[in-house]
Amino acid sequence: MTDFDRVRDYLTDLQDRICAAIEAADGGARFAEDRWTRAEGGGGRTRVLREGAVFEQAGIGFSDVSGTTLPPSATAARPELAGASWRAVGVSLVFHPRNPYLPTTHANVRHFTAQRDGRTVAWWFGGGFDLTPFYPFDEDVAHWHRTARALCEPFGGQARYADHKRWCDEYFFLKHRNETRGVGGLFFDDLGTDFEADFGYLRAVGHGFLDAYLPLVARRKATPWGEREREFQLYRRGRYVEFNLVYDRGTLFGLQSGGRAESILMSLPPRARWEYGYAPAPGSTEARLADYLRPRDWLAELS
Repeated sequence: MTDFDRVRDYLTDLQDRICAAIEAADGGARFAEDRWTRAEGGGGRTRVLREGAVFEQAGIGFSDVSGTTLPPSATAARPELAGASWRAVGVSLVFHPRNPYLPTTHANVRHFTAQRDGRTVAWWFGGGFDLTPFYPFDEDVAHWHRTARALCEPFGGQARYADHKRWCDEYFFLKHRNETRGVGGLFFDDLGTDFEADFGYLRAVGHGFLDAYLPLVARRKATPWGEREREFQLYRRGRYVEFNLVYDRGTLFGLQSGGRAESILMSLPPRARWEYGYAPAPGSTEARLADYLRPRDWLAELS
């Protein structure tokens, strides 16, 4: 079995395990699977759970795609990839809960390799997970980041957590709004020094996602909410759409490389809204969110 096949097998199993866990946590709906193929090479399986008891929409996709030409967004930063054939495999998810007190979340783990004349010219791992609350709770943010720090421990400890936490804060930043997308987590890319160690870290992030998120589901899924909270949730979901369509490199790469649009855009919420000049009432629970949408040393502040 090749190293690429090992990664592929891990990721298909990860998709299965996360789907099973989320179906159990929701208790009211199941994922529907859509298998697809890509003309240039490869394919995948997109799974979406709709109108559940907990999740308004939960999407998780597995893809294994290949090609002979990389889009400009990839070769601009890595000119050595120009003219190389490539293959990329990954799992990506976005969960949009029904309850405004339960945060939206995203996770992604992926592996990329490129070859020219039968020789590997590049390979790397990437991924991470991040949390987007609308009504944040300090204990939830602390749990999220403690889990992230713990999974980093065997792979460089505090330094690995600090680097990838900072990378997450910088990547998931809406420059035109001058705010982060949420309270962060981990983000990494171009990790390609030691295959076994880097693959081990990818698996730790994949496993760690459920450890980080499921306790929040258990805490917040039954919190009472009303129309005010729902309208604020829909408004803040608009920011999620803005980031994914304006800044997200995965979205850009997928669309530019001829990927399946329906699967790429499953990350968007089923409902969202925009309001010109919106400003929350001073001192309101909605106004409180602004203080969470900036890079902070959460574990130092909330310990």
